[in-house]
Amino acid sequence: MRKESGIKVYSLKETYVITYLAFLSIRNFSYGKRHGLLNKQFNERIMLAVTEVNGCELCSYAHTKRALETGLNNEEIQNILAGINDDVPSEEMPAIMFAQHYADLKGHPSRKSWERILEIYGVPKAKGILGAVRIMMLGNTYGIPWSSIFNKLKGKPDKRSNLLYALGMVLCGIVFTPIALIHAFFALVWKAPLISFK
Repeated sequence: MRKESGIKVYSLKETYVITYLAFLSIRNFSYGKRHGLLNKQFNERIMLAVTEVNGCELCSYAHTKRALETGLNNEEIQNILAGINDDVPSEEMPAIMFAQHYADLKGHPSRKSWERILEIYGVPKAKGILGAVRIMMLGNTYGIPWSSIFNKLKGKPDKRSNLLYALGMVLCGIVFTPIALIHAFFALVWKAPLISFK
């Protein structure tokens, strides 16, 4: 992963792993939403926290709109996107901090941080939180090159990457998606660990 101008740009290998992990966790994310473990505001706070770390312009725009629709106020949204968590409810703060930690370490959180999330929220909710984080990581990973392409079309050069990188990453998404989906399916069948640590 390169980090340019405060914005993360992912390698092909990192992009594939992020895609695979999102598919591996989508079932847990869906379960958490269906069973009310992650309400809409909590989910959007997680999404905004991950986006703040990764610096995806496209995702910031989309999730600002969604967060406003859930009832979050503009000041709280802008604070989260600036890395300020003063407005986050105290019961959600550990999840937000974990989301930022996870994104900052490219999907390799510390064992201790994950164990703390399990302890605070319990297994089903913790898995739902992990799913939300991973899905936003996936959105950011592909949103960053899309943002670069849109900026280029608007005549605003993007310092994060060049057009060749951005187009290549978008095309890789088309190739990676079915492979990562099959990979995640077999990982679930073989009961592979949901999370690993360095």
